[in-house]
Amino acid sequence: MIRHLHREQFIPAEPARVWQFFATPVNLNELTPPDVRFKILGEVPGGMFAGQIIKYRISPLPGVWLNWVTEITAVEEGVRFIDEQRAGPYKLWHHEHRFVPEAGGVRMFDHVTYEVGWGPFGWIAEKLWVAGQLRKIFDYRFRRVAELFPPAV
Repeated sequence: MIRHLHREQFIPAEPARVWQFFATPVNLNELTPPDVRFKILGEVPGGMFAGQIIKYRISPLPGVWLNWVTEITAVEEGVRFIDEQRAGPYKLWHHEHRFVPEAGGVRMFDHVTYEVGWGPFGWIAEKLWVAGQLRKIFDYRFRRVAELFPPAV
């Protein structure tokens, strides 16, 4: 069954600075909870471009390691980018990151469309663990973004 996760966050910083941070793939390390043991494999250029392939290794559970390959399928400079899974733990993963300038900063929107797969086992896993794990990861990301881009005093 296809699921959706939506998040929104106001970031009190210059739009160009926010874009630069999020459009730099290695910064994903800063936004991922340590217990996921997220690691980018290989060299990744500083900037982002459509067609870019990024390989990761994650450990969502102690002793369980998964390889994950995503492709940046669309980039609109300063506006949005999309990453889609090409190989990994999901049957479907489509994540759109959108940035809308507002007075005093940028409103960032995340829209994730995903499907676990694995038939009835996937449905159970999604209900018992995957949905909660994704919420936890995006909650962590929300807190880290607030720490990295504090309001001006």
